[in-house]
Amino acid sequence: MLTDQEREEIEAELPHYPRKQALCIEALKVVQRHRGWVDDEALRDVGGFLEMTEHEVDSVATFYNLIYRRKVGRNVIHLCDSVSCWVMGCDRICEHLKNSLGIEIGETSDDGRFTLLPIPCLGDCDKAPSMMIGRELFSDLTPEKVDEILRSRK
Repeated sequence: MLTDQEREEIEAELPHYPRKQALCIEALKVVQRHRGWVDDEALRDVGGFLEMTEHEVDSVATFYNLIYRRKVGRNVIHLCDSVSCWVMGCDRICEHLKNSLGIEIGETSDDGRFTLLPIPCLGDCDKAPSMMIGRELFSDLTPEKVDEILRSRK
């Protein structure tokens, strides 16, 4: 069931959309902001509120790569794997992250601090390789810079 706060935040967005269903991504983002991810129960709750089926909401959630359908760590690392980042060495950065965190792509560290996910493009091609943690973008990555970034995250 949506919490009162989640419902209020979703309802506050309604005037900005032509119909309830158009609010689906924003509603999922609200739920995720409060719960950390979107589980099956949340899909049903959002669907009920927006007059959509669970399948329709799940289709939106699984298409949009910033909606998490599985539990994630406190810090979600989105490592860009676009052509520009690949040419500039994102594979080396990826290996460094996997070794440093002891996880593979799509996994969460044992302490729950980090989840490592690929993302097709961060729009930071001129400063590749790049990654994003939360809403913060990190560019011109080197293994040393990655270590410093990881140390700064709790």
